[in-house]
Amino acid sequence: MKKTELPISPHLQIYKPQITSILSIAHRITGFCLNFLIIFVSLWLLSLSLGETFYNYFVEFSSTVFMKLVMSITIFGLSYHAMNGIRHIFWDFGFFLNNSSALISGIIVVSLALMLSVLLIYKLGLIL
Repeated sequence: MKKTELPISPHLQIYKPQITSILSIAHRITGFCLNFLIIFVSLWLLSLSLGETFYNYFVEFSSTVFMKLVMSITIFGLSYHAMNGIRHIFWDFGFFLNNSSALISGIIVVSLALMLSVLLIYKLGLIL
């Protein structure tokens, strides 16, 4: 008997993404990407330990427009991941588990992450 090729459920061509699934995937992606922040912090600490010359190179590299953009995106990723982590803690205690409050809490998380990001970017002087 020949096995027919059936689409995997839910099939991507007919699947309509929901905000909760998009935010879940974004939480996983930001968590993975924030691991690279460890490398940046490690390089900063290494430059501090190697002396003033290396630290000045690091500061010069960090003050380029490209690195300011990278740091701004990283700040948003960190803000979003932290806000969504707090949302998950509420879920662990049984709050906001129905569909409507999951949608509303998702919108609140993204809004708070944007506001926190803008505040941090402004306070750190990363605005170009």
